[in-house]
Amino acid sequence: MSCEPVVALVMAAGYSRRFGAADKRLAPLCASTLLAQSVDSARRAFPVVRIAVRSDDTMEGFDERELIRVKGARNGLGASIGEAFTQLARDPAFEGVEAAAVLLGDMPYLRLETLNTLCQQAAFDRIVVPFYREAPGHPVIFGRAFWAELAALCGGEGARAVLAAHAAHRYRMPVDDPGVHLDIDRPEDLA
Repeated sequence: MSCEPVVALVMAAGYSRRFGAADKRLAPLCASTLLAQSVDSARRAFPVVRIAVRSDDTMEGFDERELIRVKGARNGLGASIGEAFTQLARDPAFEGVEAAAVLLGDMPYLRLETLNTLCQQAAFDRIVVPFYREAPGHPVIFGRAFWAELAALCGGEGARAVLAAHAAHRYRMPVDDPGVHLDIDRPEDLA
């Protein structure tokens, strides 16, 4: 299964204050790093992956063409999402893209089957949310109809406002994958 009309946007511009002084994106995981594992997971399912990082990040091991440099990352996840979607929407390479899957850079345990199942439900005017054991998780796939609202985000609340405003367009996708909830917030979470 290929997710041709869906681009993956891996959010990795945050400062991860709960992780401590170290850059959690570079934390060792499975002979790689946390961010590299999360991006590799996205690459297995999506033909095109973009990674939102801070404007001053040095991202060794990643192709500069895949990076979306975010200037306002200090303003929170919503601000980073806003800048990333502004850039996606303006890029002529994405004119035919129907939706974007928003993945978090600290979620390396998503199953390929889950990502493929979510992609199958993507549509221009739909928001696809995975549910594991009756609780929502990530990634969330936003149809292009919602990109302008995502581009307007500027705070720290992520995309909650867009999700709340479009409850009628949300598609709740049951999945059997605890990886949709497993993010790495603290060093002990790596274990």
